[in-house]
Amino acid sequence: MLPASDSLADTGDEPDCPRAYRNRELNSHGHENCTLAASRPAGVTPPGMIGVRLAAILVGTRLPTPRLVILDCDGVIVDSERIAVHIDAVVLARLGWPLTEAEIVERFVGRSHESMVSAIEAHLGRPLPVDWEDEFQHLYRDAFEAELRPVDGIIEALDALSLPTCVASSGSHAKIERSLRIVGLYERFAGRIFSATDVPNGKPAPDLFLHAAAAMDVDAIDALVVEDSPFGVEAALAAGMRVFGYAGGLVPADRLANATEVFTEMRQLPELLASQTETVAGALRGDPP
Repeated sequence: MLPASDSLADTGDEPDCPRAYRNRELNSHGHENCTLAASRPAGVTPPGMIGVRLAAILVGTRLPTPRLVILDCDGVIVDSERIAVHIDAVVLARLGWPLTEAEIVERFVGRSHESMVSAIEAHLGRPLPVDWEDEFQHLYRDAFEAELRPVDGIIEALDALSLPTCVASSGSHAKIERSLRIVGLYERFAGRIFSATDVPNGKPAPDLFLHAAAAMDVDAIDALVVEDSPFGVEAALAAGMRVFGYAGGLVPADRLANATEVFTEMRQLPELLASQTETVAGALRGDPP
């Protein structure tokens, strides 16, 4: 997770509102976000953790078959979280904040580099030196080059998918590209890669997923996200998107329980996507889950 070649830049600029956005409102960080108009009917609380299925019922519309699959990178495409968390523990201990790997998973997996640095500085009570990451860069680089592999089953899942895909990750563009190149998957996503550095706010704010959908010319309600962290699940739901929580990595299934669907075998992804039309139609008829 640490370090990154560049960090999230909060520009303060107001985002444009193309297809996937339609409305503006303040997010939990106090910044303006654009949100999907269809999921915000007058007088109705934004869906958030109540889920996209209920939002569809509230507005009296049927969720369409997904037109886009947005994939997180770390923990969904590349099996990097185990490597990164192990090194994070070493780095944090050297900085003066010893945490267990389980604590690192709970606090930081799925968050942006900037948010992790802010948390470290808050705990230490002082800003980190500008060059603080330099002595640790080689730990991550060497471990990734030696150990990084695709998530088990992701290649088979990608081969079986007929829907358009893209990547939306909390990592920097350089980090995402480096990881995908190591596992031989960069060319599959070249030109369709989105980073938290592209938007004012990283996960759990919805900005990144809304940005990815807009860039792919797909409405948020037509997109489905695959995530492996509670922060990512929260971000997808806040964006008005369905989200599958992948619990085959470090994060246990119970922490992904707010996802539309939780699964543990990546090879199941195409089958789960194919079931979305039937599942949504049943929900709108009032069938039991």
